[in-house]
Amino acid sequence: MVPGARLGLGGLVRTPGFRRLLAVRFATQWADGMFQAALGGAVLFNPERQADPLAVAAGLAVLLLPYSLIGPFAGALIDRWDRKRVLLGANLARAALVVVVAAVVLSGGAGAALFLPALAVAGVSRFVLAALSVALPHVAPRRHMVEANTFAVTAGAAVAALGGATAIGLRELVGTGDTGSATVTLVAIAGSLAAAVFAGGFRRGQLGPDRTDRRPSTVSSVLHGFADGARATIATPSVAASFLALGTHRLAFGVSTLLSLLLFRYAFTDAGPLRAGMAGLGEAVVLAAAGLGTAALATPWAVRRWGRPRTVRVALVVATVTQLTLAALLSLPIVMVSAFVLGLTGQVVKLCADAAVQSEVGDEVLGRVFALYDIVFNVGYVLAVTSAALLSPPNGVAPWLFAGAALLYVIGLVGHDLQLRRARATAAR
Repeated sequence: MVPGARLGLGGLVRTPGFRRLLAVRFATQWADGMFQAALGGAVLFNPERQADPLAVAAGLAVLLLPYSLIGPFAGALIDRWDRKRVLLGANLARAALVVVVAAVVLSGGAGAALFLPALAVAGVSRFVLAALSVALPHVAPRRHMVEANTFAVTAGAAVAALGGATAIGLRELVGTGDTGSATVTLVAIAGSLAAAVFAGGFRRGQLGPDRTDRRPSTVSSVLHGFADGARATIATPSVAASFLALGTHRLAFGVSTLLSLLLFRYAFTDAGPLRAGMAGLGEAVVLAAAGLGTAALATPWAVRRWGRPRTVRVALVVATVTQLTLAALLSLPIVMVSAFVLGLTGQVVKLCADAAVQSEVGDEVLGRVFALYDIVFNVGYVLAVTSAALLSPPNGVAPWLFAGAALLYVIGLVGHDLQLRRARATAAR
């Protein structure tokens, strides 16, 4: 092993720039978790409360697609503006929007009056998270992107959960009426303000972009953002391979999500400690979260041992076998085990895709590629849920659809391999 090839978590955290960017991320994601729980996201956006499978798909579309609609525009701006200023300004803007939402809650507002500013907060949050992702290569060595990204993403998700728990605890203290809800919502601005303060500690230009495109205006750059991201992705076969793997995973995972929801509601009955209904869904979510946590530990080890491409292929093969097992042995225990395995394998693919983009895409287009990445991640999932809703029986008992999800993983595996062969052929020229 080359000396210093493995920096380790301790070495990363001792890096001042990485440590400060982590502080921005943690404050940002704490604020996100706090805001979502304070607003009652489980009531406003929760598709599990809908009996109609198509309503489930509609609920997920409302939750996820607004992020993707602003993605190409946000990405272009992140590639033209000083990212320190992006993180500073976006967090201040989010704090102002949270104040607006709190005022609407206090006044008893509902419907569009509450929904639109809440979506604006979500959109700005997506902007901040994209800026954090593209800034990471400027504060951590590129050869350690898997370690740095794995820790940042996983710890950030844990901090977001802590923010949600904080909101729930605070709500017990201040009450559950409009005044209490508005108070808890308003407290979420503390995270945004802290993130802005931490971001202000970076030097101008420290987070990039190192170069910008040559278009004469920001408007022109924004309008071309999606096409630029797509061209940059296609031009880098290893990144295109990662996109294919991630995209097919999200399609397959969307199918499994819709069917599992219907099975828990209409088909399953309790099996010992395993529950059906909403309680069972909660157990499945916990197992899926455990899979994500396990991936944070397993991915850096696997990448060091096998390399990133082989790690992705192993994850896709394991996911394929899991989906076929679901199709053959459709039962509550198998669905529970699958929740853990698919959470693990899907996160492995995502972490490897993150690292591919961060380490192999030019800094001048990195924001736009991440915007495309966001669209692949969210739109593919919503399309799969919608398709499954149209094709599934009302009770979700559809082994053939689970088998179809397995086929999607196989397509991802083949596409990933073909793109890597294109990379090797390009390198050999």
